[in-house]
Amino acid sequence: MRFPVRLYPLALLLAAMAGTACATTSADPDRPGPDATPVPAPPAWLAGLERRYDRDLRVPGLETRTFSPEQWWEVAMPLLADDRGFTVEDAGRSAEGRPLRHIAWGEGGARVLLWSQMHGDESTASMALADLFRLLGEYPDHPLVERLRRRTSLHFLPVMNPDGAARFQRRNAQGIDINRDARALASPEARALKSLRDRLQPEFGFNLHDQRVGYRAGDSERGVAIALLAPPYDASGGIDPVRARAIEVAAVMRTALEPYIAGRIARWDDSFNPRAFGDLMTQWGTSTVLVESGGIEGDPQKQALRKLNFLALAAALDAIASGGHRGMPHALYADLPENGKDWPDLLVQGGILAAPGLPAARADLLVRFEQPLAGRGGRIADVGDLAGTRARRVIDASGLFIVPIGGGTGPDAGSGFDDTPGPPRIAPGEPARIHLSRDPQGRDIVWTLAEDIDPAHPYPAVADGL
Repeated sequence: MRFPVRLYPLALLLAAMAGTACATTSADPDRPGPDATPVPAPPAWLAGLERRYDRDLRVPGLETRTFSPEQWWEVAMPLLADDRGFTVEDAGRSAEGRPLRHIAWGEGGARVLLWSQMHGDESTASMALADLFRLLGEYPDHPLVERLRRRTSLHFLPVMNPDGAARFQRRNAQGIDINRDARALASPEARALKSLRDRLQPEFGFNLHDQRVGYRAGDSERGVAIALLAPPYDASGGIDPVRARAIEVAAVMRTALEPYIAGRIARWDDSFNPRAFGDLMTQWGTSTVLVESGGIEGDPQKQALRKLNFLALAAALDAIASGGHRGMPHALYADLPENGKDWPDLLVQGGILAAPGLPAARADLLVRFEQPLAGRGGRIADVGDLAGTRARRVIDASGLFIVPIGGGTGPDAGSGFDDTPGPPRIAPGEPARIHLSRDPQGRDIVWTLAEDIDPAHPYPAVADGL
C-alpha cells in the first residue's frame, strides 16, 4: 500500500514574490470575488525596493528568529550612527535591567511611533526594523528616504520585551503580558512605552506582533500570512477620525502586500480590549495599526515575512509622509476576511496505538509545535477519535502502529529517551515522541517524530512493499 501525506495549506507562495505590481483580478481563486472593492496596484517604486532588498537592504546577522536582545542590538547599533540622522536614548529599563532604547530619525512634522516584540517570542518585525534602519541610514538620496526625512519624525521602541526575548517567551520576566498592561502599567516595559507616547504625542502608531501560524483566512483553508487591525477606541466599534486614519493606512498596507500574499491577508478580531495597548493608543489619540505576522509554509525563520513587513511598513510610512493614505476606501480594509479557525499543526490519522502494557486501540493523534513552521517542540494535544479535525499537516497512518519512543522491543527500547518513571506515554500534554511502525513492537519503523521533525525526513517515506 502507498502512504499518502496530505499537506495544508496550499503550496508556498515564495515564487510569487517577484515584485511585479498588479491589480486584483477575480480570475484568481485566492483573490476576492467580483463584488469586492478592486485593490489598486502598489506604488511603482515598491517593486524596485523589493528587487534591491536581498542584495542591499536585508541586514545580515538575523537569519534565525530566536536571537537574543543583545544580538539584535549588536546588529542594529552600527546602523544607528549620528551622522546618518539617528539618535538613541534610554527610555527605561526592563524588569531585569536590560535597556529599553528609543531610536529617533527624521525632521518632519508627522510623528510616528513603532514598537516591536512586546511579546518576546514575536520577532519578525524586529528583524524588519533593522532593515528599515539600513535603508534610512545608508541610502539618504533614495526618494523615499528623502520624503520620510523631510516630512516625518520616526520613533522606534524595538525589542521592547528584552527579558522575554532572552528566553524566547511571550511574557516578561515578571510573568506579565505587556500587551495587556496598558491600563494597569504594572510592568516597567509598559510604563516606558506609555511615557514615550505621552511625551511624543504621535499621530500614528504601529504595534508589531506575530500570531499563531494555524489561523485560516476566514472560512478558507488558506493560512494567514499577515493580519491587520485598526483597533477600536471603545466597545462601540465606532470610527472616529483617529481610527479612520488607521483604517486608511491599513488599506495602504494591504495594497502593498496584495501582489505577494493575496488571499492570505486577514483582519484581526476588532473586539475592544481595555487592557490592550493598540486599543488604548487609539483611545489616546494615536492612529494605530496592529500588524500580526503569521506564517508561510517553508519559511521557518520567517525571512519571507520579514521582507513583507519591511515592504508594508515602507509603503505605510510613505503614505503618511505624502498624505497618500487620505481617501483610501475603507472597504479595502473591511473586505479582508477575519482571522478564522486556528488549525493545529499535525494530525496523525487512522493509526493504532501500541503502548507497552496497554491494549491496542485505533486512534488519531494531534500534535502542536512550539515552533510550528520549523516543526520543533512537539507536544501531544489530543488522542482519540478526531474525525473532522483540520490540521496544517495530515498524515494518513492507516494500517500502521503508533509506538511511543522508548517502548516496545524496537531499536530504541530501553534507550532512556523518556526519563519519566514508568513506560513512555502517549497522552495529551506529553512530549510528542513516537514511531510510526508496521509492527506493534516498533521494529519496522516508517517514520519518527522525536518532538522535532527531522528536516532530512519530514514526512513518512514510501518504501518498497509498503
